[in-house]
Amino acid sequence: MELRQLEYFVAVAEDSNFTRAAERLNVAQPGVSAQIKQLERELGLPLLDRSGRTVTLTEAGRAVLPFARAALGAVAGSKQAVDELIGLVRGQVAIGTITSCPAVAIADMIDGFHRAHPAIEITLSQDNSDRLVDAIRAGGLDLAVIALSSSTSYPGVALKVFVDERMVAVVGDGDPFAGQESLPVRAFRDRALISMPPGTGIRSCVDEACARAGFTPRIAFEANDPNMVLQLARRGLGVAFLPTSMTAGPGLHAITVASPALRGQLALAWRADGPVSPAATALIDHGIAALSS
Repeated sequence: MELRQLEYFVAVAEDSNFTRAAERLNVAQPGVSAQIKQLERELGLPLLDRSGRTVTLTEAGRAVLPFARAALGAVAGSKQAVDELIGLVRGQVAIGTITSCPAVAIADMIDGFHRAHPAIEITLSQDNSDRLVDAIRAGGLDLAVIALSSSTSYPGVALKVFVDERMVAVVGDGDPFAGQESLPVRAFRDRALISMPPGTGIRSCVDEACARAGFTPRIAFEANDPNMVLQLARRGLGVAFLPTSMTAGPGLHAITVASPALRGQLALAWRADGPVSPAATALIDHGIAALSS
């Protein structure tokens, strides 16, 4: 008994037709018939009733069919297990991150994964959240660290939030707002603002908060690097909005923002559907464990 005999038998049983089964299997129809006849000879009973317009299962065929499917399933499972082991040995993974993510956290995550899977090739790139998500969907990245706003939604992308913190307004010591501890969002209507560019999670938070307060923010300066945003605010060139953890430093004053409060999140992102390689699966599991701890 050969596996291809079982495969041909299952195909004919499912299609109720030798010709359609042969087309699906991409083999010649006489070959399918010959192999099934050989299987029937080995088992000693006919498995298919060929007397009607469609092929039907005999009583013996109905009894054999689930075992044939189970045998084929076991072979497929064995091949998948081997493929997964090969993928973990020879695989490649691509990671993306926003510039505002703590570099140490990303470096530690990559280092830990490399130590666990030293033969997997790893690449890293930086971009804004929207473009990283596009790369995830297109299959160019296996895992990315992105920033989210409260209303962010990315269909087809799975997310695991690992940072959720308040955002504050930041001004230099000489700014007119430097003596304030808390201000509503509408207080910044007429102020020059310093922000990350569109497509970033931080910018989305600012735009959404200003829209809810009834105005369009006046963005005077845009910078991809949060450190540049802080440097501009320190020099009195405008008001910056950043997560609390990024705002410490001399010459700066943080103001709590209310009505509405601003919150920023960092999340791991990966494809929610579609094929995921064994190496990518291992990377996702490692990333969740490393950044959520």
